[in-house]
Amino acid sequence: MDTSKTKNIFLIVLVAILSSVVTLLGYNVIIKDGKTTGNAASRGLTKEIGTYANSFDQDKNMVLTNLTTADGYPDFTEAAAKSVDGVVHVKTKTISQQQYMNPFDFFFGFGDRSPAQPREQVGFGSGVIISKDGYIITNNHVVENANEVSISLNDNREFTAKVVGTDKQSDIALLKIDGDDFPYLTFGNSDALQVGEWVLAVGNPFNLTSTVTAGIVSAKNRGNVMGDGLGIQSFIQIDAAVNPGNSGGALVNTRGELVGINTAIYSQTGNFAGYAFAVPISIAGKVAADLKEFGAVQRAVLGIQVPNIENIRREDPDRARELSQMKGVLVEDFSDRSAAKTAGVQKGDILTAINNIPIRNFAELQSQLNRYRPGDKISVTVDRNGSSRSFNVELKNDDGNTDVTRSTDAMSKLGVVLKPVTDDTKSKLGISSGMEVQSVDNNGLFRKNGINKGFIIMRINNTPVNSEDDIAKIVASTSNRQDKVLLVAGFYPNGRTQYIAIDLTTD
Repeated sequence: MDTSKTKNIFLIVLVAILSSVVTLLGYNVIIKDGKTTGNAASRGLTKEIGTYANSFDQDKNMVLTNLTTADGYPDFTEAAAKSVDGVVHVKTKTISQQQYMNPFDFFFGFGDRSPAQPREQVGFGSGVIISKDGYIITNNHVVENANEVSISLNDNREFTAKVVGTDKQSDIALLKIDGDDFPYLTFGNSDALQVGEWVLAVGNPFNLTSTVTAGIVSAKNRGNVMGDGLGIQSFIQIDAAVNPGNSGGALVNTRGELVGINTAIYSQTGNFAGYAFAVPISIAGKVAADLKEFGAVQRAVLGIQVPNIENIRREDPDRARELSQMKGVLVEDFSDRSAAKTAGVQKGDILTAINNIPIRNFAELQSQLNRYRPGDKISVTVDRNGSSRSFNVELKNDDGNTDVTRSTDAMSKLGVVLKPVTDDTKSKLGISSGMEVQSVDNNGLFRKNGINKGFIIMRINNTPVNSEDDIAKIVASTSNRQDKVLLVAGFYPNGRTQYIAIDLTTD
């Protein structure tokens, strides 16, 4: 054999052997390094999402690899098998109050309504277990006003859930069931999702448990999806089939990681029509972590006002077209005690980045701000007359300070001691719900608004109350709204029903 050919063959074999040795050594280093493939860094989690995962003590090694079939097609079987165990069926019971007007009272001008008639309503949805000890994320609209929440696992175990906290603006709620060894889903990086990437929707559509559908990410940072004061303007849009009952369920990537909470569908019939929307886990995870730690969401604001393009479009289409094509967000004005104005941002600046992450529109601005708390410091980049400038901004809350908001804060401001109304007393008074005021603090909001000892509260914000927990949930959710007003319906024995508005922002 030719000597040169022999040398070539020897070199090829030697390179192959060396490559194999290097690969094995590299693999061995990875394994010895604490299963690096499972830690937050290798999973590609952002610092913020990693922090939210740590809030629930998520095991960093519970991650699946991206699998494909022999033909090269995506294989969802492993991701689906893990996801269905971490997604639960949520059943709620709500007692609604049906009142009717006695026609004779109306005719003779008395105008009082007859006692409310209770009616039980049952609702269904989905939820996602996110910790070994039983914390569950779902949608606020799934459990809103519920008097009882029960959870069914994929193995048919049933639990009564406690509502830890709710947030109407993001439509996220946090529940808790008792236990310490539940299957759960780990957080993925919703920021890293790409349009066209495969995802799974896991939930309970039409009360059919443990249902998995597949689709792709159709769009990111989708805004103007829902009304009713919903503050989230950065949904993940997917084309996986999502129907009533999927609300609160999991949006999962092919690694088996939770990247979103399925929340809404766009449909003229009420059923799936090709468009579904999920709250990114970068937002839902932060809301859940806040609810667990504080009982209320810590919402940070820049304190800027931006143009409403939809309103401008009706009056000045050319101006609206110019604004919509702008790469960034125009600072039109400032709110009172603005964090951005304090830092040096001016009217007419175009905000282009936060912490060096590009901001191209208002939805992306919302997406970034929703992951911070008041007191956090961020770098804001603006375009001012063609020149780029950066400012260090300390974010504030709606009240213009960096104080932590807790659900108990608003309750303490009420300045009231309450006790449940007994069933016998309810029967005598002709009511189905009620809490009696035992005493009031002279400096509390109840006394300042004319509510004193002996007053019986039937409803707050049209929701029946039978315990302090009922009132605390209503106060917590109201504290996250813009109006922050409690409408208390009640009466003194032998008196007429009164409706008293209490503004939680007053001292």
